[in-house]
Amino acid sequence: MAESFSEFPSQLGPILDPLASAGSDRTRTADSPPVDGELSRPIRLEAASGADKYVISAEEQEQALRQLEEELDDATTSVERLNAALKEKDERKAHVLNELNRLREKIRDAGADSVVEKLMLLLRSVKALERQEFALKSNFDAKHAELEAEICELEAKASNDYDDKSLHDGLDHSIGTASENLHLAKKELAARLRAVLSLKRQLDDVPTPSELTQYKCRLAELNTNIGEKDRQTRKFYSTYNALLEIKELMLKEISLLNSINSQFQDAIASTAGQMKLIDSMEGILKGIKQKLEKMQVGLQADQKICDTLRERSNVQGMRDFGVKFCPKATMRLESKSSIRVVREIAPWKRSRW
Repeated sequence: MAESFSEFPSQLGPILDPLASAGSDRTRTADSPPVDGELSRPIRLEAASGADKYVISAEEQEQALRQLEEELDDATTSVERLNAALKEKDERKAHVLNELNRLREKIRDAGADSVVEKLMLLLRSVKALERQEFALKSNFDAKHAELEAEICELEAKASNDYDDKSLHDGLDHSIGTASENLHLAKKELAARLRAVLSLKRQLDDVPTPSELTQYKCRLAELNTNIGEKDRQTRKFYSTYNALLEIKELMLKEISLLNSINSQFQDAIASTAGQMKLIDSMEGILKGIKQKLEKMQVGLQADQKICDTLRERSNVQGMRDFGVKFCPKATMRLESKSSIRVVREIAPWKRSRW
C-alpha cells in the first residue's frame, strides 16, 4: 500500500505541469516580474497535501475495514450463541412436551381426566385469588401511606393552633369515612376468605398419591375378605341344599317304607297284588336310578369346574414364580404358547381362504 502511495507524485506530474505553465502565463500577462518556481511550488505543495490526504483516507478505510471485520466476527459469534441457545430451548421444549404427553397418558390410563381437570381449574382459581390478594395488599399499603400522610397533616395543623371546630369536624368526617371503608374491606375480606377456604376444602377432598395407595391396599384387603366370605356363603348354601335334598329323600324313603309296611301283607295275599308290588318297586328303582344319574352328571360338571379352576391356579402360580425368579423362561414359555396358538389358527385361515 505504501509503494502505491509513493507513486502518486510521478503520476500527478503530467497534470501539474500544464497547471504550472498556465500559472506562469497568467502572471506574465499581468505584467508582473517573472518568478521561477513560485507558481509550481504551491501546486506541488497542494499535490503533496492531496496525496497525504489520500493516504490518510486509505488508512481510515483500512481501520474501518478492520472494525467492520471485528463487528462481523462479533455478530457471527452472537448469532452462533443465539443458535445454540435456540437449539437448547428447542430441546428443553421437546423434553417438556414429552414429559407432558407422558403425564397425560398416565392420567388417561388411570382414568382420572375429570379429577385432574377439576384440580387444574381449582389451582388456576387459587392463583387468581392470590393475585387479587396481592393487589389488595398493595392497595391497602397505598391507603395506609395516604392515611399516615393525613395524620401527619392533622398533627401539623394541631401544632400550628388551627381552628378547633374545623379540626374536630375534619377529624370526625375522616374517622367516619375510614370506619365505613374498614367495614366494607372487612366484609370483602371475609367473603374472599370464605371462598379461599371452600377452595382449600375442595383441594383437600382430592386424594394424594399416598392416600390413593392406602385406598388401593384397603380395597384389596376388602376384596379378599369379601371373596372369602363369598366362598364361605357358597359352601354353606351348598351344604344346606345337600342336607335339604337328603331330608327330602329320607322323607320319601320313610313314606315309601310306611306304605310298603302297611300294604305288604295285602299285596302278598294275591298274585295280582304281588305283580302290582313288583311293578311299583321297579318304578321306584327306576326313579332312584334317574336321580342317581342326575346327581352324577352334576357331580361331573362340578368336578370339571374344580379341575379348571385348579389348573388356572397352578398356571397362575407358575407364571408368578417364573416372573419373580426366572423371567427369561417365562418369556420363552409365552413365546411357545403364542407360536402354538398361531399354528392352531393358521390351518383355519388357509381353509378359509
